[in-house]
Amino acid sequence: MVTKNVLPPPLRRDASSSDGVNSNAIALSSAPPAAATRGRGRATEPRVALPNLRGQLRVDSHEPIGKQIFRALREAIFSGALVPGTPLSETEVSEMFQVSRQPVREAFIKLVESGVLQVLPQRGTFVKKISPRRVREGRFIREAIEAAVARKAALEITPEQLADLAENLRDQKTAAKVNDTTSFLALDERFHFLIAQSIDCVAAWDTIQDIKAQMDRVRYLSLPEVSPLELLIKQHARIVSALKAHDADGAEEAMRAHLREILVSLGPVAERNPDWFEPDEGERVHLAN
Repeated sequence: MVTKNVLPPPLRRDASSSDGVNSNAIALSSAPPAAATRGRGRATEPRVALPNLRGQLRVDSHEPIGKQIFRALREAIFSGALVPGTPLSETEVSEMFQVSRQPVREAFIKLVESGVLQVLPQRGTFVKKISPRRVREGRFIREAIEAAVARKAALEITPEQLADLAENLRDQKTAAKVNDTTSFLALDERFHFLIAQSIDCVAAWDTIQDIKAQMDRVRYLSLPEVSPLELLIKQHARIVSALKAHDADGAEEAMRAHLREILVSLGPVAERNPDWFEPDEGERVHLAN
């Protein structure tokens, strides 16, 4: 099992609510609104105490610091430690991570491209609300890629690789027993990565990372009430069973059914967390099938 940095569990409440906020959550400061730093007539926003994410960086890592900052901020957004509407500034984030502004700027650019940050002229940079339309679009593209990966994996996967998936499933069950949703989601990521790795096509998994960003935010909010962990584990087990049987049709169909689960959970999650979502809009092309 591959471990990852643990972030606070998702906050299942409206972003505007202050009930039950822990020390890792976003809290409005008692300080007055910050004065405009540049330009006349610039809108002001209240100062916000950001969670300290510096511990997410690994000084011994060979990975570029900008990429590490990107991942730390992205997971803080996904988990709800940074709620929609939270303002972020390059200066504050660079001070938090104790780095120059350049790697922070690089991380911000990637987060904007992923659709989780937005830049508002004359106001600043903010954590963006979840777009239901982009959730459905991301799922549609992800399903196309991962269904093809599952089909190919059914024909090429080795006993050793199947053993890795079986171990991952056991770890998922362990996490579910103690309702550890953070660990479960890390294992879920690992599960899909292992399948892509089994066909020597990790690039397929890398390709959908930004595409599925909005999906991941919904997944954090959906567990475990809307999407029970036991249900997701059963879906994963179906995929593994088809791969073990070298059933290409079965593996593809099991993967498609699993990735469509988010279409079931999207509505209830949005109803429970209305302040986290943009108004919905339909697609010209129906993406639910």
